[in-house]
Amino acid sequence: MLFIGNSFTTRNDLPGLLSAIAKAGAGTMIESKVIAAGGASLRRHWNAGAADTITDEKWGYVVFQEQSTLPIKNGKRFHENVREFVPVMKESGATMVLFMTWARKHEPENQKLLTDSYDSIGKELAATVVPVGSAWREMLEKHDTPELHAEDGSHPTLAGSYLAACVFYTTLFEGDLKDLETEVEGLSHEERRLLQQIAQSASGSEQ
Repeated sequence: MLFIGNSFTTRNDLPGLLSAIAKAGAGTMIESKVIAAGGASLRRHWNAGAADTITDEKWGYVVFQEQSTLPIKNGKRFHENVREFVPVMKESGATMVLFMTWARKHEPENQKLLTDSYDSIGKELAATVVPVGSAWREMLEKHDTPELHAEDGSHPTLAGSYLAACVFYTTLFEGDLKDLETEVEGLSHEERRLLQQIAQSASGSEQ
């Protein structure tokens, strides 16, 4: 898997969390690479030559994570940025995956804009949308802990990244999180189980 994004992807090592879950749940080994820069947009990655990495190596999935507020401020530009990669994705043969992110802590009303923006371009391009933002919204509406937002109200805590990884697992691999046990230092068994249940629900495969 190739991840293209910024600190929303790299904070707490989301690819590593997903790899651990996939190995524990289905015995699936995931080799991943990350192209990331702080605050980077997909346009910035395109200009920096990310397309070459897509076509130069063999990938099963390429995950695209847009700068977190761009789909809210300029959905048209976000969609243009994603479309830019379509020709190289067709050449590579990999599955295009869109990482739907979450709203800032103090702007929860923006989640609908994020969700609609990701879902619409995903439908247009027949890309797989991983509804992480939707899972976050469900968690925040139903539970006070564990906290998903870091102190800056933007980046994820470990719990937020773990929830994201669980949603990736259920969406991409149709993984069943029931009885899945992955030791994650900093999260209790009860916290992991709750986050797994939320992920399963958000992906449409509730236990």
